[in-house]
Amino acid sequence: MPKEYSRSQRVVEQIRRELAELIRLEVKDPRVGFITLTDVEITPDYAHAKVFFTSMTGEESVPEILQGLRRASGFLRRELGRRIRIHTIPELHFQYDRSVEEGSRLSQLIDKTVREDEARGRDDGED
Repeated sequence: MPKEYSRSQRVVEQIRRELAELIRLEVKDPRVGFITLTDVEITPDYAHAKVFFTSMTGEESVPEILQGLRRASGFLRRELGRRIRIHTIPELHFQYDRSVEEGSRLSQLIDKTVREDEARGRDDGED
């Protein structure tokens, strides 16, 4: 049986899709080039939306990316208004999503620990 989605979940998904396309195709600011939108959270009254992103260039370029996104937010909001039919177009608040980097770091730690355990097991077996 298919999962039922609330209206706000559909709006959030549409905002994420439209913003991703707008950023990729319409925003000319080079600071904003290599980002991926990971999530959008919207307030119940649709007045504010937190837009989470990650960057392929790493955390050191986040301040520049945020500056570029904030500069483009008026344009992005206006274009969202043209593409999405909701009463209130939310004010956009961009936040860097560290979860991808943190997941990668944890994965590397797990891999390192597994290798060390395997090496220790081989060393113990030689005695």
